[in-house]
Amino acid sequence: MGNWFKIGGIGLLVLGAILAGIRFQHGLQAANPGQHEKSRSDREARKGSITTFKMTFVGDLMCHEAQFNNARTGPNSYDFRSCYDEVLPLLKESDFTYGNFESVCAGSSVPYMGYPGFNSPDEFIEALDYAGFDLVSTANNHTMDQGEAGVLRSLSILDQNGIGHTGSFRSQHDHDSVRVEYLKGTRVGFLSYTYGTNGRPIPEGKPWMVNLIDTAAIRTDIQVARKAGAELVTVFFHFGNENEREPNAAQKQVVQHTIACGADIIIGAHPHVIQPVEFFKCAPSATLDTGFVAWSMGNFISNQYWRYTDAGLILNLTISRDHARDSIWISKADYIPTWVYRGRDPRKKQHVVFPAELPLTHHSTKYLNEDAIYRMKEAYADTRAVMASYTSKVALVNMQEWMYLERMKYIAASMHPQLKTLAQLRQREMVVDWR
Repeated sequence: MGNWFKIGGIGLLVLGAILAGIRFQHGLQAANPGQHEKSRSDREARKGSITTFKMTFVGDLMCHEAQFNNARTGPNSYDFRSCYDEVLPLLKESDFTYGNFESVCAGSSVPYMGYPGFNSPDEFIEALDYAGFDLVSTANNHTMDQGEAGVLRSLSILDQNGIGHTGSFRSQHDHDSVRVEYLKGTRVGFLSYTYGTNGRPIPEGKPWMVNLIDTAAIRTDIQVARKAGAELVTVFFHFGNENEREPNAAQKQVVQHTIACGADIIIGAHPHVIQPVEFFKCAPSATLDTGFVAWSMGNFISNQYWRYTDAGLILNLTISRDHARDSIWISKADYIPTWVYRGRDPRKKQHVVFPAELPLTHHSTKYLNEDAIYRMKEAYADTRAVMASYTSKVALVNMQEWMYLERMKYIAASMHPQLKTLAQLRQREMVVDWR
């Protein structure tokens, strides 16, 4: 990972232990949702404690032809994992990471392709698991690119990699089973909808296969999520006009309706550029008093290269809960601007997501030339401007401070023999170069 800071070999082993341990423990929660977390939450409630958890959101996870060509390792093999190495610790430190899977994995029997009819290698999803994604939205305008078979196989590959999904479904029963995750004792429901499927029809008699934006369905689904035990409801929308940096009237209308129906958090995508974020007053049926909307998260990874489309962000929402008073609120909102390097240098033929502040803090990544650093700085400035345009209450993460705190944690942890042993057992999962 470049020369972010100096740390010895022991610190490197401990870093692997910490990050691998976070992922390992998180996997246990997903595999056995609720029971352990609920009992722990009850104990904490009796003690009158306050607990917090962090949800992390990113935008479009796309795979264009140039990306899978760069990721090719053999005639029928690919490896996308290094695409996320520069942001891996930023994603894995979260309690829950969510993105927009805007592709299809229909298998090698169909030619791999990018726009306009996406079909990506299965390894693209494997890399999402490597990067720490827990849940993805699968409702977007490309969901039906490879027909019903593509929808079903994509869901199967996500399942095989332990990644949850919502927005497209195998059956009516699957559709009606709202995704509810237990995060530090709080139940969070996730819903997802798209404006359409690029004219590709949803199979006749199977309207449940893809969630389309429908005001009546949104109201009903939020009510179903509440009945299923969701204390917070997060709604994802694939909507808006591509390449427009402000929400349009249709987006605003849908969001206002969704707020009135009781949503707590709303995350948008589709324009492929970042749109503003803001807080809102929740409806009485919601849990939060003040909710949050991100109008468009932009691209997290893609081959789109013109200004604004190569910029994305890592959005973190920290949720706090006072168990004695049974109150829940957003205690912190912050973000990290990102930028996509597109493998233009022969020394690094791979698409890589970078924290866009990186060129301001170090210059050791040899394959980033002056033009790349300029574009990364441009993306950083553009993202800061749009994120501050509607509210001043969403903080920019100071990467220098973050790296210093991480270094202190690793140095302290390096003195703990148990962590060293865990690192030795699991160091294969830690490939980021922190030397």
